[in-house]
Amino acid sequence: MPITNDIVLRPRFKLELSQNNETVLKSFESKKNKQSDFIVTVIDDHVFIKFPKHKQHFWSPQLHLEINEVNKNTCLLHGLFGPSPTVWTLFMFLHFMVAGLFIAFGIWAYTNLSLKSNYTIQVSLMLLMVIIWFALYFGGRIGKASSKTEMHELNDFMHRVLNKKSSN
Repeated sequence: MPITNDIVLRPRFKLELSQNNETVLKSFESKKNKQSDFIVTVIDDHVFIKFPKHKQHFWSPQLHLEINEVNKNTCLLHGLFGPSPTVWTLFMFLHFMVAGLFIAFGIWAYTNLSLKSNYTIQVSLMLLMVIIWFALYFGGRIGKASSKTEMHELNDFMHRVLNKKSSN
């Protein structure tokens, strides 16, 4: 399945596999201790694939897989590409802070309007918050675009692990 999700910052995908979820999890588990270009972490039904520290940069993506059992011979793999949780948390915090400040400046502007006082500073600050929000959004898009090659590397690694297991 190609990764062509252009609207969201964190592309998602879903695959139905004709293998038991324990088998798929073990195939990723076997890659944990191998000398590889990726760090693989398996926790319960979740697999996290990321680049080693020396290859990471601010926007380096990681791939989170959740492998759920459908029946004895089938499982459903949910995948999510995104930046590291720390970067994503910071990014969302900045978005919420800008939204909160926009609302606060809007309340302040409305109060000054109701009191028939000057409110140009508050409206200017609201406009600044909109500009900052757009800058954050486009910064995220640029970060995603700069990580597209790495996302494909993670995707290819995942498919190599899955195809190796399915060819056995």
